[in-house]
Amino acid sequence: MHDLRLEGVAKTYGTVLAVEQVDLHVRAGELVCFLGPSGCGKTTLLRIVAGLETPSAGRVVVDGRDITPLPSHRREFGMVFQSLALFGHLGVGENIAYPLRIRGVPAERRRARVEELLALVRLPGVADRRVTQLSGGQRQRIAIARALAMDPKLLLLDEPLSALDAKLREAMQIELRLLQQRLGITTILVTHDQREAMTMADRIVVMGNHRIQQVGTPLEIYRRPANTFVADFIGTSNLLPARVAGTGVRFAGHPIAVAALPPGLSEGAEATLLVRPEELHVLPAAAPGPNRLPATVAFVRDVGSLVEVHVDCGDTRLVTAGLRKDQPAVAPGDTVQVNLPPEACLVLAA
Repeated sequence: MHDLRLEGVAKTYGTVLAVEQVDLHVRAGELVCFLGPSGCGKTTLLRIVAGLETPSAGRVVVDGRDITPLPSHRREFGMVFQSLALFGHLGVGENIAYPLRIRGVPAERRRARVEELLALVRLPGVADRRVTQLSGGQRQRIAIARALAMDPKLLLLDEPLSALDAKLREAMQIELRLLQQRLGITTILVTHDQREAMTMADRIVVMGNHRIQQVGTPLEIYRRPANTFVADFIGTSNLLPARVAGTGVRFAGHPIAVAALPPGLSEGAEATLLVRPEELHVLPAAAPGPNRLPATVAFVRDVGSLVEVHVDCGDTRLVTAGLRKDQPAVAPGDTVQVNLPPEACLVLAA
């Protein structure tokens, strides 16, 4: 297994900044996801790792060796593109064997490797089929098999599942993750899909405004976002404007107790209160208590497994979510209260 370090990596195109000062260690055998909105620099960063772009500053280091000057074909990485880039005029086996053929691997060894990889991606016996005869999910597996043909040091995936329908995409996320764990290959995945990142990654690198905003496990990113950008981008968030008051905050004139305040916020300082929808509880209006806000039901959304209740607290809209058995029977216009458990209230700098 191999590890990767990015040291002070930056990329500019003339006066346009694409990636700013990235320092990152991808540990051997882990799957790291570059997650962020379009234009944040995540694909540029992956292309720098792959050797398809030259950094304006910094180094790409694999196993302690600086590979920044190496061209892409000498880095021994496997890559799966968003378009898959399979050759329609070649058969499945020929597609997988292509990187072996251009490196002069003998035909018998190529055939054996193709059969081995087809078994690995659970498509035995399709070597003689045309790529055009395969489904979207099968093509995806063939592209991964081709990327693995040369036993690459790193596997680089650039939004490889984006063209699949929702159900197949979710199934392929699990399959690809299980395959990566079985092989133990160090992998970088680029995506803008939060659910995909949360499903597949050991660690997520959240990117925004051309720089890294936070690095952590999926649970760390979700439960303890580093700033309002991460909190707003990951999952559904209730972000409430607040001010520090004693050991808690005040929102819309109401005192809110919190588990802890971040360091550096003084009395009266502006802050943002984050509460996830599943942590909020809708209660009858006549249920007084601490950390409860009066509200009016604006919208009820039943999505089958969950019921979302959207409520208005003054000028602020909150979203709550829970199982049907846990949500009260309410309708738009009803007056209710919303309970904010202190342990679920995270305070961020404004």
